[in-house]
Amino acid sequence: MGDFNLTVILDAIRRSTGGLSRVELAQIVGLSPQTISNISRRLLDQQLIVEAGKEGNGPGKPRTILQLNPAGQYAIGVHLDPAVTTFVVLDLIGDVVQHARITTPGGGNPSAVIATIASTIEALIADSGVDRSRIAGVGVAAPGPIDLDQGTVVNPPLLPGWDRVDLRDALRDATGYPVLVDKDVTSAAVAETWAGGPSGSGSFIFMYMGTGIGCGLVLNDEVIRGTSGNAGEIGHIMVDPDGPPCDCGQRGCVKSSCIPQALVAEATQAGILEGPVDALGAADIQDSFARLCQLADDGNVHAATILDRSAVLVARAASVVANALDVERVVFGGPFWAQISDRYLAIIPDAINGASAAAVIHNVEVVSSGVGEDVGAVGAACLVLEHTLAPRAQRLLLET
Repeated sequence: MGDFNLTVILDAIRRSTGGLSRVELAQIVGLSPQTISNISRRLLDQQLIVEAGKEGNGPGKPRTILQLNPAGQYAIGVHLDPAVTTFVVLDLIGDVVQHARITTPGGGNPSAVIATIASTIEALIADSGVDRSRIAGVGVAAPGPIDLDQGTVVNPPLLPGWDRVDLRDALRDATGYPVLVDKDVTSAAVAETWAGGPSGSGSFIFMYMGTGIGCGLVLNDEVIRGTSGNAGEIGHIMVDPDGPPCDCGQRGCVKSSCIPQALVAEATQAGILEGPVDALGAADIQDSFARLCQLADDGNVHAATILDRSAVLVARAASVVANALDVERVVFGGPFWAQISDRYLAIIPDAINGASAAAVIHNVEVVSSGVGEDVGAVGAACLVLEHTLAPRAQRLLLET
């Protein structure tokens, strides 16, 4: 109970914009002043919080403001995307201390990729200069599906050779740090709740735009993972009944119509892009998609038509989820988002609100991520902070 109360107080301080006094904490969390005082002293001794000056609003003794200590704890975040792998060192308040990015090694050799990730983490920590004893662990955001309990990657469609790869245990052995593995879209949603600001509060869906397209779910400030940790798989939502066939047997699914690989193939078949249609690697898809976006920005009508139509289809998928969960907001982000954000935001908000089942009651806000392009890696690091510091009901269970 004491550990749970500690995380409750720490979370209340984290969520405040300017810090809280002990009196304000007692009012917010409902614990006695003595309990607040005892836990505050414990947090100060652990250097997780600091006393950040005094504040007075009238007669009486000025109140001491408690804030998180940014250097109190750190976490390493890794976002494994089929095209690019991103790394961050995150401090306790969610700021990026150090950043790195590499092209994800190809060849379908998970062991080689894991070894590269481990060596990059070591270099990242050295460059950051942070106290290694204050690194709580490593979080990894990986493409789904995953086995959340086992920490394994289970044959993601855009990572050939990654069938039942024990990513968590292999990376733990390679780095010496505790490791958590979660889906990339879930990690992005976690990042938004921890570091996204106003866009990360309440109930929202996070539309993850990467080599694939997925959806993170947050209801009443709680990230939803589902039974096996694979909530948010929207690849087989049908968005175009006349669209290209999908490997699930339907036509016009998100996976076959909207992801960058599908758009690049469409542009290549139309003669807008040059090169082979099939057998493109993830890095090739990333480069080709960037060229397609640049052509559209430069005024190529055919390229613009492909991207604008994809925005309509993505809006249809987002509308299905937004209506099912009755959320107040749709947040877009991910490594491919920056290239299409202006074009998509000119189309998608009206499309989503036009299809909203609750339109007469509330508007659905559509925004870009408050975290930025590295939302996957930041989210992976936030997984560690969330696991270590956030109040969770499991903390109240007695182990036998």
